[in-house]
Amino acid sequence: MLKQKKLDVHLFHILIALWIIGTSGLAGCSSTEGNPSDGTANLLKAVEIRQYGGKDLSSVNDFRENSIRGPQVIDRRTYRLKITGLADKPATYTYDEVLGKYRQYKKIVTLNCVEGWSVTILWEGLLVKDLIKEARPSSQAKVVIFHAYDGYTTSFPISYIMDNNIIIAARMNGVVIPPERGFPFQLVAESKWGYKWIKWITEIELSGDVNYRGFWESGGYSNSGDLKKSFFDDTTQ
Repeated sequence: MLKQKKLDVHLFHILIALWIIGTSGLAGCSSTEGNPSDGTANLLKAVEIRQYGGKDLSSVNDFRENSIRGPQVIDRRTYRLKITGLADKPATYTYDEVLGKYRQYKKIVTLNCVEGWSVTILWEGLLVKDLIKEARPSSQAKVVIFHAYDGYTTSFPISYIMDNNIIIAARMNGVVIPPERGFPFQLVAESKWGYKWIKWITEIELSGDVNYRGFWESGGYSNSGDLKKSFFDDTTQ
């Protein structure tokens, strides 16, 4: 009888130990944020870089808000980028398809605003000319018109796009472009005034209309937007 009681007590202690081991996660001993033993990693908040290649960079927060309808918030899941107009293969891409299909590039470029401020940023994205080449533009396509989610537009001679490495950027200073800066894509229109750097791009249209004027251009700003000239000087198309 005494031996049986000792066995029962021993078994009871074993069951208690097993219960403690099995429920240790409830006591805060387990984590869903990553386990070093299984190769997973915790996801930390991205931090923008402020130097690259020995050059100081401006902050993402150094921009001034001057869009025509305020910051736009676009749902990544429903976003579509359209390549339209005078092309043999017009296309429509999701956000992930744009980034997954085309090679990405990095470039430090300074944006100069007509208001008198400037920012120097490390931009990362794809070349606009790669998108256009894939669409097979018609020989009648002379102008590339960019359309934004808020209705803003601007345009360039197709030669500017095809003869230069012009980026539509998805990242700036190592972080995804925030909504107020133009997510999902901003044009890095180097050598042009800031009003040519269209944000929230939704459509790239190939057009034959050499007289097309965008939002600010139709109000008197230079259509070329050339930094070497006044933004009211429209002698260069």
